[in-house]
Amino acid sequence: MDYGFSTAAYVVAAVLFILSLGGLSNQESAKRAVWYGIAGMALAVAATLIGPGSGLWLMSVALIAGGGIIGFIVAKRVQMTEMPQLVAAMHSLVGLAAVFVGYNAHIELGRVLPMDEAARAGLQGFAALLAKKDAVEISILRVELFLGVFIGAVTFTGSVVAYGKLAGKLTSAATKLPGGHMLNATAAAISVLSLIWYASSGGVLPLILMTLMALFIGYHLIMGIGGADMPVVVSMLNSYSGWAAAAIGFSLGNDLLIVVGALVGSSGAILSYIMCKAMNRHFVSVILGGFGGSSGPAMEIDGEMIAIDADGVGAALDEADSVIIVPGYGMAVAQAQASVSELTRRLRAKGKEVRFAIHPVAGRLPGHMNVLLAEAKVPYDFVLEMDEINEDFPDTDVVIIIGANDIVNPAAQEDPNSPIAGMPVLEVWKAKQVFVSKRGAGTGYSGIENPLFFKENTRMFYGDAKASVDALLAQVN
Repeated sequence: MDYGFSTAAYVVAAVLFILSLGGLSNQESAKRAVWYGIAGMALAVAATLIGPGSGLWLMSVALIAGGGIIGFIVAKRVQMTEMPQLVAAMHSLVGLAAVFVGYNAHIELGRVLPMDEAARAGLQGFAALLAKKDAVEISILRVELFLGVFIGAVTFTGSVVAYGKLAGKLTSAATKLPGGHMLNATAAAISVLSLIWYASSGGVLPLILMTLMALFIGYHLIMGIGGADMPVVVSMLNSYSGWAAAAIGFSLGNDLLIVVGALVGSSGAILSYIMCKAMNRHFVSVILGGFGGSSGPAMEIDGEMIAIDADGVGAALDEADSVIIVPGYGMAVAQAQASVSELTRRLRAKGKEVRFAIHPVAGRLPGHMNVLLAEAKVPYDFVLEMDEINEDFPDTDVVIIIGANDIVNPAAQEDPNSPIAGMPVLEVWKAKQVFVSKRGAGTGYSGIENPLFFKENTRMFYGDAKASVDALLAQVN
């Protein structure tokens, strides 16, 4: 099989990936976009396996099949509430793969360079690519694989820590070692010096030294970021994994890997920026500072939390003409989306206007709530983003909040000392009545007190979200 076929297949695959990424921007076209991505990946793998220099294809097929089976089993077992940590775990594998590929490129480079021209002429695949490079190209290659290993190592340990925080295996609080940012800066400086050393010598020692520094940076960087910023962190790590793949693509001379890596890296960076904007936070401050700092004492909260039962909420819904439901991570944990969908159907059947308000960082993964509602067959046309629905709260009779905290916290606007001061939030407190479905009276994942719970028009509907909504279904016939 010649290089022309591989190149043509890679171009088609790249177009399919671009179509897939573009289609994911719209809920209606998302399913078709996923199939574009599947087709593109299948074509890319097939072209690589049967293309020139593709030795050991039987072993490759066996490994792909084994990995596919493991992936299928894991995907079947993972609940939607565990999707954020699964994504973080997948990013760690991408980072680790970049490290392994980078070290393999280094080993191959050490094997090829001592050969004479006659010996090099008989090489195939990646070794043949290395054999054709001159001294300048070799130096550039070393920089490329060095960067690939560095980004991959940071992605690996950073993703492992993100997984631990999301899964509750590590504290969600921002945690730094003594020395804080200085430790990260020192590790980064050592990595830069190692790059200069490696580019000039080609020895493995600077590569190992940099890898250790990068592993530490990934660990310490993400440990220093609080749980409330984990959606941004997951998106950022997605971007890192893309850039690691692109850097390795340059090292391997694989155009498709470069294109796909650049698509993933740039889209992840853009999404991280959008999410930071939605939280009124600077990307650099999230990465370097983490979440949870404040500039002074928190504002005192007046009032008390008043509980209400299903009968009371049901009576309010019966009298209401307009209802807005605000889903949060609590809905995902309780797997309440199907019950919420049924409640919505019954309310709309009674002639009531029911809509959903989705904050950009609701849940612990971008688009988390949209996916849950789509899974429960909630029509797209009344699932609205924050900017589309925020001005409608003053004219709304009832707001039902299911497991959300920071995204409906008025302290973002009222308390300049709050850790979330300035963050755009859903202004639910402006509605006539607000009911908060919550398991208990605690502060939630981020540990920030919410004055909404103490307002006169707010009632606390305590209990598991699914059980609470099911109790409402009995009231709304």
